[in-house]
Amino acid sequence: MLSLPSVEEARAEIARIGPSLPALGWLADKASVRAMRLEGVRGKAAAILKQELLAVGGDCVVSPQVANFDDSPRPVILLATIRQYEHLLPKLRRQPLGLAQIADQVHTVLEHYEQHQRPALRCPQGEIVVGQRTVVMGIINMTPDSFAGDGISGSDQAALQQAKDFAANGADIIDIGGESTRPGSEGVGVAEELERVLPALDAIRPVVNVPISIDTTKAEVARIAVAHGADIINDVYALRGEGMLGVAAEAGVPVVIMHMLGMPRTMQDNPTYDDLITEIYDFFVRRLDAAVTAGIAEQQIIIDPGFGFGKTVNHNLEIVRRLREFRSLGRPVLIGPSRKSTIGKVLGRPAPQRLWGTAATCAAAIMNGADIIRVHDVAQIAQVARMTDAIIQGWEEE
Repeated sequence: MLSLPSVEEARAEIARIGPSLPALGWLADKASVRAMRLEGVRGKAAAILKQELLAVGGDCVVSPQVANFDDSPRPVILLATIRQYEHLLPKLRRQPLGLAQIADQVHTVLEHYEQHQRPALRCPQGEIVVGQRTVVMGIINMTPDSFAGDGISGSDQAALQQAKDFAANGADIIDIGGESTRPGSEGVGVAEELERVLPALDAIRPVVNVPISIDTTKAEVARIAVAHGADIINDVYALRGEGMLGVAAEAGVPVVIMHMLGMPRTMQDNPTYDDLITEIYDFFVRRLDAAVTAGIAEQQIIIDPGFGFGKTVNHNLEIVRRLREFRSLGRPVLIGPSRKSTIGKVLGRPAPQRLWGTAATCAAAIMNGADIIRVHDVAQIAQVARMTDAIIQGWEEE
């Protein structure tokens, strides 16, 4: 059995047999079926989808009720190669029942999913290139109650030293936060959060030539932090706080929107989903639309599925396994599994002893499509990222 997850790997394997070049691309495409799920397709449209896909050599999974002429909206799954999709889409655009719009959406999703390098994120400190290699974000917790045991509240010099160490050891972004979001945590006020993060930001910005993100859910904190040199807004509440969309749009900096079920105080109180990945995906569709409508440039948005935020252990593991599905949104994917309780439960280790579990999770996430990883142990995990990148992309000796 061959494992050929990409068209490029299929081409390389088939070329070893020696087919002529004109056939090579066609044969490689046949080895790479792309499965796509569509939501809310009415029965009549689903029947036409299945008929048209069968006609071009693919297939379509539909509800048995479609055969009973039930026109209720339901999910369908398309199964086709890239070439089959190319033959399918012009045919759908000539059909009624909303199939022309479905064709446009399928085209966009395929384009996003197959895109290897995303447009660079534009920061005041310079561009962040996404896609050439994994971007490493180092965490600086200016809190007294970090779940990971790394809080350095009240010490801007300790924050500066940590930032310098991170930059020297491979961090591409430094993430500063002043409010704990651990399960069960209570929030702090704007004044207290600013008192924690601004001295660290002011100490780091003139010295460390690495983009800095401000980890906050508060519009006022984000606005002032950007004025003090922050390059990115990282919001676990996905810009849903009062005024945050406006502040982010005016600042023009990259933003991270994260999925969280509930709030930190309650998010781990029996988190339940009917369809985990679909519900997170739909959340991002809505938040991306809200952000773009508010004036935030779509190419400046990063998505984070929220590992550990309102999820069980198995929810978090499923997110890592299926992370690549979120790439079809067309935005860089960030994940932050570092020292999280899921790793502690699987390995039976306290937070300070979860380095190897974090390393394994980050490697799996990168293999499954992560563009950015947010971690505490930068020196070690940067090496994990570089090694995993080499496995995925190959390596050329300098």
